[in-house]
Amino acid sequence: MSPATGIANPVGLLLLGHAGDRRCGVDRRVGEVTYADMRDAVTEYAGRLRAAGVRPGCRAAVVSDDCVAAVTAVLALWWHGCVPVLLHPMLRPAELAFVLEDSKAEFAELNIAPQRRAALRAELTEIDETRRAEGRAGLLTGLGPGRAVRSAPPPAVFGETDELLVQYTSGSTGRPRGVRHSLRAVRAVLDGVGSLLALTPDDVVLSTAKLSFGYGFGNSLLFPYAAGACSVLLDGQAEPYSVAAALAEYRPTVLFSVPRLYASLLRLAEQGKAVDTTSLRLAVSTGEHLPADLAARVTATFGVPLINGFGATEVLHTVVAADVGRDGPHGPGSIGTPVPGVTVTIRDDAGRPVGDEIPGRLHIAAASAALGYLDRPEDTARAFADGGVYTGDVAFRAPGGDIRHVGRADDMLLLGGYKIAPAEIEHVVRGIAAVADCAVVGGADPTGLEQATLYVVPRDPDRPDEARAEVRAALLAGLAPYKRPSRVEIIERLPVTANGKLARFRLRPPSGGPSGDLEGTP
Repeated sequence: MSPATGIANPVGLLLLGHAGDRRCGVDRRVGEVTYADMRDAVTEYAGRLRAAGVRPGCRAAVVSDDCVAAVTAVLALWWHGCVPVLLHPMLRPAELAFVLEDSKAEFAELNIAPQRRAALRAELTEIDETRRAEGRAGLLTGLGPGRAVRSAPPPAVFGETDELLVQYTSGSTGRPRGVRHSLRAVRAVLDGVGSLLALTPDDVVLSTAKLSFGYGFGNSLLFPYAAGACSVLLDGQAEPYSVAAALAEYRPTVLFSVPRLYASLLRLAEQGKAVDTTSLRLAVSTGEHLPADLAARVTATFGVPLINGFGATEVLHTVVAADVGRDGPHGPGSIGTPVPGVTVTIRDDAGRPVGDEIPGRLHIAAASAALGYLDRPEDTARAFADGGVYTGDVAFRAPGGDIRHVGRADDMLLLGGYKIAPAEIEHVVRGIAAVADCAVVGGADPTGLEQATLYVVPRDPDRPDEARAEVRAALLAGLAPYKRPSRVEIIERLPVTANGKLARFRLRPPSGGPSGDLEGTP
């Protein structure tokens, strides 16, 4: 890439050309910011990057919760020709240090609390000193106090398949992996799922998913900025009370969230708490399976159309979607049909397409497919194959053409020689009146054999025995013996990520842990 005037840079797609007096962002720290304000801030920041000697083309980390400053940093890095790597500030110091070193980031914007910065100091110093001792580029952390920069050079030009953005997977099943995205992928998602969203400059977008995750990055930056709309940026953990307050304060027209948070908002409404959705014209749900009954309750209770989507970091954003009010879900597990520009096939272990109603590996062919994983050639060859991406999900195509999600390949349980999807067990339990939520995870019993553990959150915390009894009855009536979990645990709440998604990996019992035959477990 080389510095030159042009729109072959995401800044041209997302910032330039919009009316300067329109709002582009709002957060609780700085209030409202217009597109003119953002252009000024971005060019000043880009000038400071140049003055500090940050090398165009290098990877640069942005460690920040959602805020206008984080968006400014990303856009300025692109303007300067750098490759942003967004990281959530609540990652542990060792986790942040791992990504900074793994990505070979040469600059890091640390928009974090002073105590967090102090906790990171040792790791950052070690990275910088080690690199310099080895003759490599060091790690510059921050640009120091702001100073006036008269002008910045024109935005750098990226080739369509140049590395533009690196997003790290959660690493719940292994080391975090950097997913390398291109300008081509950004254009593809704007043309694909972006066409279904149909955002306009009058829209106000609120996302509970964070910028540091692929879903949130599209929701809070790519889609609203491409449309000249306004993005509401919420810091802190996404939880139902803060989201309900944001709905009332900011009056968004489009809400992006995950099924678990929609269920929590419904519970608030059922308890008589104020959940004002009258400003919404559209709700979007992705990130985990959306049960059909939950989708129906959301549309009926909140009176808003709902898009159910499916995506993966490796394809940047949503690639399969259903308009719940118009064409889906068509049946249990349905995630809809491919968005424009996407081809979906179901394949066997040898990579051959299979027929309808036959479960197999979900394969996505799309221009939004990533360039691969950063410095993981074996993983890249395994996932990015056969002209597309294997997402790690098991699915099948229904006779009507919609895609039915069975489960994650790495979450599938092998019980007594049978492959069982946790979602199948959870579907039975979620229909129980005494159950507020549940999750199934696999583990090993003391003999090393795989077992399934069902974690149940009772609707009434003071009546766990009632929930346990109803769960036992439902499992006996609704599942074959070989599909029933061997353990049932009653817990107060399920662990979630910063986005409000289920953190299933935190529930997994240690390998070889005690089986603990629980009363009421079938």
